[in-house]
Amino acid sequence: MSKTLLYGATKIDETNSAYAPVESLAAFQWKNRVFVLFADRDNARAARQENQLLADRSALDERDMVVLKISGAGVRPLFGAADGLDGEAIRHDLEAPDVGEFAAFLVGKDGTVKLKVSEPITDGELFAIIDSMPMRAAETLKPGK
Repeated sequence: MSKTLLYGATKIDETNSAYAPVESLAAFQWKNRVFVLFADRDNARAARQENQLLADRSALDERDMVVLKISGAGVRPLFGAADGLDGEAIRHDLEAPDVGEFAAFLVGKDGTVKLKVSEPITDGELFAIIDSMPMRAAETLKPGK
């Protein structure tokens, strides 16, 4: 399985596009973490990923998550609200694979890509990555989170 964790770099080169905010998802910046799933409807890996994530909706809500599925140029929100998004722009900005190939990305509240996977990730793995982030740690200290 290919998994690239972009979070936790010891030195961030802000000129590196991997650390630049994802423009096409700017509406979510500082409000939501966005998990973007790329695959066609009949993709078994995409179905497995959807089932993994949507099994614990309260954990998604607690972490301020939005889950989007992109098939071709179409964007379908699987969890959370999302309107007026351009699937082609998101695919381009994230440098996602060709239409029909599976990939998933986690975009943090700061708008940068935190994780890229080419195989489904369990909800436990995803939540552990999110929970290890400094912004998430600070959120857990606030009342009501």
